[in-house]
Amino acid sequence: MSEWWRGAVIYQIYPRSYQDSNGNGVGDLKGITSRLPHVASLGVDAIWLSPIFTSPMKDMGYDVSNYTDIDPLFGTLDDFDALISEAHALGLKVIIDQVLSHTSDKHEWFAESRRDKLNDKADWYVWADPNPDGSVPNNWPSVFGGPAWEWEPRRRQYYLHNFLIEQPDLNMHNPDVQDAILDTMKFWLERGVDGFRLDTVNYYFHDRQLQNNPPNPDITDEDSPAEIYGWQRHENSKNQPENIAFLERMRALTDQFDARMMVGEVGDAGDTGIRIMGEYTEGTDRLHMCYNFEMLGPNFSAEHFRSVIARFQQGAPDGWPSWSFSNHDVPRHVTRWAKHCVDLDALAKQAVAMLMSFEGTIGIYQGEELAQPETEMEYHELTDPPGLRFWPEVKGRDGCRTPMVWSKKANDHGGFSEVKPWLPVKQPQLDRAVDTQDGVEASVLTAYRETINFRKSNAALWSGITEFVEIAEPILAFHRKTEGQTLTCIFNLSPETVKLSVEGKAAVTGLAQAANYSEGALELGANGFVYLEAAEGQPTVRMGS
Repeated sequence: MSEWWRGAVIYQIYPRSYQDSNGNGVGDLKGITSRLPHVASLGVDAIWLSPIFTSPMKDMGYDVSNYTDIDPLFGTLDDFDALISEAHALGLKVIIDQVLSHTSDKHEWFAESRRDKLNDKADWYVWADPNPDGSVPNNWPSVFGGPAWEWEPRRRQYYLHNFLIEQPDLNMHNPDVQDAILDTMKFWLERGVDGFRLDTVNYYFHDRQLQNNPPNPDITDEDSPAEIYGWQRHENSKNQPENIAFLERMRALTDQFDARMMVGEVGDAGDTGIRIMGEYTEGTDRLHMCYNFEMLGPNFSAEHFRSVIARFQQGAPDGWPSWSFSNHDVPRHVTRWAKHCVDLDALAKQAVAMLMSFEGTIGIYQGEELAQPETEMEYHELTDPPGLRFWPEVKGRDGCRTPMVWSKKANDHGGFSEVKPWLPVKQPQLDRAVDTQDGVEASVLTAYRETINFRKSNAALWSGITEFVEIAEPILAFHRKTEGQTLTCIFNLSPETVKLSVEGKAAVTGLAQAANYSEGALELGANGFVYLEAAEGQPTVRMGS
């Protein structure tokens, strides 16, 4: 299956927080390997591992100091090989994070580059002279606050860092840098990984002239003052046209190996994010798929979900999307959307039913299968740089990164570790541990297994086209169609009961919640949903009984 990734379900593991095997309070590769049977039991196709490479951990591994070795915190290369072997034996592909736009300031490349202007790697990072008054070269901000420039006295120049000061940006305009990066990717491909998740894939190139970014006219007074990054349109600091040629080089490399894939993280939402997703997945010589942050925010309406998918269909007709509701960078979706439900379990079951009905490849984040809510953090518990810097206006990302909870027992930190873990395990998480849900018919965990199996058992869901039904809020409805099968997916995105009429011959499938369907009348309770399978043609769905 050279295109196994089309329509697949990918399970993201945050290694620090999955399973501690050696009693130091931090998850590791051996711990992940021991828990792979749980992942396989969900019916997913692959795992995505957040960074496991050598790192000072200023940004929890997204500051890489050695691209071709495992950080001792997580284990060894032998441990990684054992993980791949076990995953493959269980039918799971393995995807690893690649953080290629920047390195750690402790990487040997940067140690040489910063020394002077004449060394072999002097042009491997983005360096710029100060303005005549000593100020920074332009107005580009860092995602994590403050200017995106840091002074280096040895060179008497500034270097660019789109993220932390300790994360200098590589100069991808230099062909030698591109070659070095491709060599590191080849190292992991030869080791047997099945693909890459490409962090900040639209940040690889910058404007050579270092022109200022224009202001963002859409910013409002209600926007957080801590989020200054959103006050600009980043037309020059990222999203450069030169990126396409490098993506083509990356694709040419992965195509040398059988059945490998790349999924890019596009750090934009709105029309810009959709446009870039389309550009980066166009044809067969760029990325296999992309995702952006459109579905990772607070919006929970039929119009929003319909608009995001429809805009991708229009803007990237031959591209392939990846959709998810949660990951390690955003608050967990059952917390973000809690005001739209009366019962968290019902919301979680509806969310996975909706996600598994979307056209594209699907991503789920560890703990999502338990309806884990965002952990309420106190300042003294934080480790995430944005939270530490901008608390309390910015809470940081620690709340979605707390350890996976396997057991309801508090004395072993939810089965994660024998010692106090790097982030706390609290009672709301313990209440939703795996052992409280495994084998329980009405549990969210059971619903995830059943829903993923339903997707994989119905070709219309993993390979069919999507046709939306024009219908008012709070109903999201669409047909998923292949030759020989039409499924009509209907979701009530509200805590109130809604009545609808359905014209045409259709029967309820085995997947439904708070749904009552009889003789063309459909009633959906709070966060109710139903999949109808048409006997012929496709049913017409309208508001009202």
